[in-house]
This record gives sequence, C-alpha cells and structure tokens, in this order.
Amino acid sequence: MRLSRFHLHTTKETPADAELVSHRLMLRAGMIRKLASGLYTWSPLGLRVLRKVETIVREEMNRAGAVELQLPTIQPKELWEETGRWEKFGGQLLKIKDRKEQEYCYSPTAEEAITDFARQELSSYKQLPVNFYQVQTKFRDEIRPRFGVMRSREFLMKDAYSFHLDDASLVAEYENMKAAYSRIFTRLGLEFRAVQADSGAIGGDASQEFHVIADSGEDALVFSTGSDYAANVEAAIAADPAARGAASEELRKIDTPTQKTCEEVAALMGIALLRTVKSIALMTTKNEFVLALVRGDHEVNEIKLAKVAGLADYRMASEAEIADYLGSEPGFLGPLNARKPIRVVADREVAAMADFVVGANEKGLHIAGVNWGRDLAEPEVADIRNVKAGDRARDGGELKITRGIEVGHVFQLGRQYAQALKATVLDQNGKAAVMAMGCYGIGVSRIVAAAIEQNHDDAGIIWPVSMAPWQAVVCMINPKQDPAVSAAAEALLAELQAAGVDAALDDRGLRPGQMFADMELIGIPHRIVVSERGLAAGTVEYRARNASEAENLDKAAAISRIIG
Repeated sequence: MRLSRFHLHTTKETPADAELVSHRLMLRAGMIRKLASGLYTWSPLGLRVLRKVETIVREEMNRAGAVELQLPTIQPKELWEETGRWEKFGGQLLKIKDRKEQEYCYSPTAEEAITDFARQELSSYKQLPVNFYQVQTKFRDEIRPRFGVMRSREFLMKDAYSFHLDDASLVAEYENMKAAYSRIFTRLGLEFRAVQADSGAIGGDASQEFHVIADSGEDALVFSTGSDYAANVEAAIAADPAARGAASEELRKIDTPTQKTCEEVAALMGIALLRTVKSIALMTTKNEFVLALVRGDHEVNEIKLAKVAGLADYRMASEAEIADYLGSEPGFLGPLNARKPIRVVADREVAAMADFVVGANEKGLHIAGVNWGRDLAEPEVADIRNVKAGDRARDGGELKITRGIEVGHVFQLGRQYAQALKATVLDQNGKAAVMAMGCYGIGVSRIVAAAIEQNHDDAGIIWPVSMAPWQAVVCMINPKQDPAVSAAAEALLAELQAAGVDAALDDRGLRPGQMFADMELIGIPHRIVVSERGLAAGTVEYRARNASEAENLDKAAAISRIIG
C-alpha cells in the first residue's frame, strides 16, 4: 500500500465537541467523520481498523463452533409484539412505517428475529445445540448520543444466539462463549476483565460483562483482592455484615431544625455517619408505600432495589404521598411513627445496626437510639446498596473499584423468548419442548474506541499490533527524489510484506516532522525511515510507537524487531 494512493486526512485541531480522548483522536486521525447526531462515516483508515477487529471476532466465533448468518435490520412490529417488547423497549426503539403504513423497527438487538428463524428451522432435538451469529449494524435512538462511536446511535455489533434442549447444554455453551470472548480480547491486545452483571433489558438468568479497563470508563467495576471475584457495581455484593450488637441507648428525639441529610445530622451530633440511616420513600405499581433504608454512608442500588419482590417498577413517592403516609416532609423521614401502615425494606447493613439515628417523621426532628425488635418490628431484609471501595469481600479480601468500558456481554436467556414465540422442538420422547436460549454480544465498533481510551499518549493513538491499520510503515525521506532511496524503500516494503507483515509505504513527499507526527497520531506500531544518509551508513531508522527514541539498525535487525 502506497499512502500517496490512500485517503489519509489528519488534522492538528482538537474538535470542540469531542469530550473523550478516543473521540478526539479518531476525528484528528481522520478515522471517522460525523454525518449527523450519533451517525458516523468510517473513513478508509478507520475501516481498516474496524475490519481487523471484525476478522478476529469472526475467527474466534467460528473456532468456538458458532455458525454465521445475517438477519434483516428492519423487523416487523408484530414480531416484537409477540414478546411484549414493542412498547417495553422504550424510546431507544426506532419505529418506522412503509408505504402501506405497516410498522417496523430498526433492530437494536435480534432476539425476536433469531427466535422466529429458529422456530421455522429447528424441529428436532437432534438439531441442537446450535449457535447462530452475525456481525450486523444496529440502531438505538440514544437521547444524547455523545463520545463518538463509544455511544453512537448506529453501531456495528456481533450478536450470537444459541438454542438448547436442556439447561445443562445452555450452561456449557455459555462457558464456551466466555472462553471465546477471552480469546478475542486477548488477541486484540486489550487489558480486560470479565465481571458478573445485571441482565438489564435483555433479561435472562445469568450474565457476565467484558470490560476494557480505562479511566474514562462509564462503568464502575468491583473486584476482590482475595480471589478472582469481579462484578459490575450494579451486581457486586459485599460480605455479610457482622452480627447485630445489643441495644445500649434509650430512644430520644434530637432537634435538627435545618439538618436534613445524614451528613448534616451526624456532624451536629458528633457521631460517625455510619450510625445514621437514610430513608427513601417509594410507591409500587400496586400503590403500596415502601420505605427503603440504607446506612447513611451508603447509596441505594436501584437495580438491586428493583429486584426486591413487588418493586420491579417502583417510583419515587411524591411529597403529597409522603405527607399522607408519614405525616412528614423529605429530610426528616423514618420508619417510626408512620401515619399509615407502610412496608419497610432494610439493607442488610441496616438490619444489623443497633442504636442508630433516623428521621422522626416530624419537621426539624430526628430520633436517636433506635433498635430493631425493641422500637421497630424486624424489617424485610435485602441487599439494596452499592458496595464501596474498602468493603470486605465474601472471600475475605478487600473490594477495590476501577473503571471499565463494556465491550461484550453474555447472557443465559433461559426460555422467555422461546416461550413467547412458541419456539419448540420434539424431544427424545416425541414431545414438544421449549428451547433454552443464550445470547452473546460484542460491540465491534465500540472496541475501536475502547482500545484508544486504553492505549494513547499526547502524540496520538498507540494501537495494539493486531488492531493497527498497518503493523509497519516505511517512511521515505527523499527531498531530492533520489531513485536509490525510492528503490530501497520499495524493496523494504516488499520484504516486509513477503514476511507476512501488513505494511505500507509513506511516499506522500511530506516533511519528516509532519510525516512522523502523522504516524504517531494514527498509532502505527513500527516506523522505519529510509533516507540518503541511512543508505550511506547501511542502516535504517527504526522506532516502535511505544519507544521513547529511534534506533539506527541494519535492515535485517529492523525487520526482526517488527516480526518479533
């Protein structure tokens, strides 16, 4: 490849609306160009990187025994109504109509379409298990698409779906996919972590996320120093609390005329924040008033809370509802002295507390010395809080928190989609059996941005070799158009390509400084410079992208460095 015949358009300017490093560098390197909000054109340079990621994903999916197909991106409303997701999926579902006023959606995910395919194609247990996958464009109508291809509306995704007669087979394929994903991210040269996760809108019985470790990551990842335990903060669990201590204080009211938060109350009383309790007022879909309690230094985990029986679609209680049930106002709420019967759900840590402080359900007052069993009935107990760095893990280690970018997710879906769409096969006894399903997704285009977030410096991108647009570029310094320099550079390019190196020749005729800056910006792992001076000395100038300085080496040594 000669760069004089390739479209390479870099810029020094940093786009004003680009917040993430990956967004800025992809625009500066000319990898992407914005067409509209959340919609990007992939340039020839960007597409080279995207295709390399795609190739590795395909190779490992094939190696794992999955079978590639391609589903339509446009899917009929009726199919999504069968699973109830036409309305449930929410505003992210892009709905469209054809000339006959028939309604469709642009696929954000393909559970419905693949299950429809399976119910037509699979009829016997002898055809199972099977895993179908595709690398296909998806669309989700993000409210605020930002961060470039990290969170765009249109994106490239690898999604796979497995079908099984029994749960044991599903679990086996789930583990097979986890292993395949680990191979994919290892081959891509990324630092990653697999963590336990919540299944979210996809649903299912078990799930695990794969995250690229990066300070800019949207997700907080929790891991233990005592084992390989790791989980998204949405799903992370700390060790069980210590046994509850005996009551030692009398119940008493505390004047808190302006102190509404646990922090303010603790400061006024001169006590540790962890001796206070927050009260969060909720309403269920059945109009049940619920008071969720967490320790003053903890935060409610909304996903965990929604998994408590009866709280799936809870909402925050209004001030009028709070006044009706508690006779109070926000800032002074608590489980004591409610005006009407209420349901109390206490976090495990709160249930283990003694002599704690809560709101008095009276303006300007809190109550200290509160104890379960004596002053309050024993509560309904659930794990409803976010873990904190420093918490004790169940394995005895300490919980640490880092940031990550989700690039892959595997689910055990169970039978919810197959049941809804009546996807059955005949089992060994000739009876109809609903198939169990697994779902396995990788954000192919998102990986490109995540890799940059993890691998960059002030000069630009530092690609892992497997993802780079070219492994090596031969740079030619030839201001006098010396035929010997051109011939040597072309010969070196041919030698690299013959050795299996994906290499290019920079013959654009730029000044050395601009040429080198471009190579650093676009992240080329290996740069070799051929010049008149080098030819005279019998050397070339070699520099690895992650090295601080260049070296003068003979040609064979330079090639050896590149090949590894």
